[in-house]
Amino acid sequence: MAKIVIVFDFDRTLIDGDSDNWVVTKMGLAEIFHQLRFTLPWNRLMDRMMMELHSQGRSVEDIEACLKKMPIDSQVIEAIKSAKSLGCDLKIVSDANQFFIEKILEQHDLLDCFSEIYTNPSSVDDNGNLRILPYHSDALPPHSCNLCPSNLCKGLVMDHIRSSSSSNDHIPTRFIYLGDGGGDFCPTLKLRECDFVMPRTNYPLWKKISDNSSLIKAEVKEWSNAEELQRILLQLVNTTITKEE
Repeated sequence: MAKIVIVFDFDRTLIDGDSDNWVVTKMGLAEIFHQLRFTLPWNRLMDRMMMELHSQGRSVEDIEACLKKMPIDSQVIEAIKSAKSLGCDLKIVSDANQFFIEKILEQHDLLDCFSEIYTNPSSVDDNGNLRILPYHSDALPPHSCNLCPSNLCKGLVMDHIRSSSSSNDHIPTRFIYLGDGGGDFCPTLKLRECDFVMPRTNYPLWKKISDNSSLIKAEVKEWSNAEELQRILLQLVNTTITKEE
């Protein structure tokens, strides 16, 4: 049977919106967020927002309750569960953060569908602050990729996933990568001819692929909404399984 690894971006891919913006808006942080927007890198800005919530007397449980209201389209949920049931290995690579992603997935009974989540780590400090840290620690040398933000190079993550997913038999591991943002272009460049990339139409990844098509080895399958994501993804999975059999 074909070994298929499906890698999802999270914001505006697996969920239709943006988890960071959801919390900022729903918890009344929009004004201070926009005041600080261009003074800090995004990852550090969200860490600062969590500290702001704590200073306002909001708890980690309040943040969790906010995240549990974040919707996921039913057709995306069906696509994830169907791909999992067909034997695919599902992973997430996201510039959101561990706490936000896990709480949203838990709410929709999806967390166990994913074997690994690569994202900015989070923790609760001794004072009860939810802290959001960079995936690539500040203590390490910079990743030196000019396509990605300093806190996370998804291309390096993709290299790691590929090396850890390599098959020992004669059947190659095939990858399907779904994303929307400019940060998803670097991992797209890591895909091979036997792989697929699914960019969301009219979003930054789609434009970068359109502008640099000669650099893309993987087959491109565009999608624009949950119905198309479900239909195209499961079509690719079923076709790949049938071919290998």
